[in-house]
Amino acid sequence: MSIEFFNESGYEGVNEEMLIDVASFVFGEMDINPDAEANITCVDLAAIEDLHVRWMDLAGPTDVMSFPMDNITPGSNTNRPDAPAPGPEMLGDIVLCPEFAQRQADAAGHSLGHELALLTTHGCLHLLGYDHATAEEEREMFALQNELLADWYDSLKARNLSFQPKPTGPRAFPSAADREALDREVPGGGIPPIAEPQTRDDARG
Repeated sequence: MSIEFFNESGYEGVNEEMLIDVASFVFGEMDINPDAEANITCVDLAAIEDLHVRWMDLAGPTDVMSFPMDNITPGSNTNRPDAPAPGPEMLGDIVLCPEFAQRQADAAGHSLGHELALLTTHGCLHLLGYDHATAEEEREMFALQNELLADWYDSLKARNLSFQPKPTGPRAFPSAADREALDREVPGGGIPPIAEPQTRDDARG
């Protein structure tokens, strides 16, 4: 899995290795072709606000935005024996705002590192076609997000790696309702509605 990371946020405490690791883990668990590619970019409040308005027509900054590129689906690493091997595919871009994520982490009672890992997992699922436009989709996506995030922490322990302690607070592995409640405390994050981007194939928050 090729994941490019760009930190344009100027914000301290962003762990590039951790973000690449959690994204690689999620894509691997979802059986995505190991030759697939994705980008993760951290930006400041002004940049995420501009993207939020431009692509989703929503005012103010937010925590994460996802821009899927190719039609990648879980299991795309599995092929019929007589099928040609798939070539590398571009999954898309995940854009994070660490400064906004810090606000959410403080309100939720866990570290910035965990909040960014959660948001990266959320963004990865959006790149794979998951969404939360309906209540059923919302339940499915957040349950899968929490399962993958918990499994990632278990994998770190098995690999003798540690980035931040696995939090145990009630908001560490949130339901959609938990994030809606957090959004009332820190407006702009949570689970924003999906809007039709003006010129790009898709954009999701």
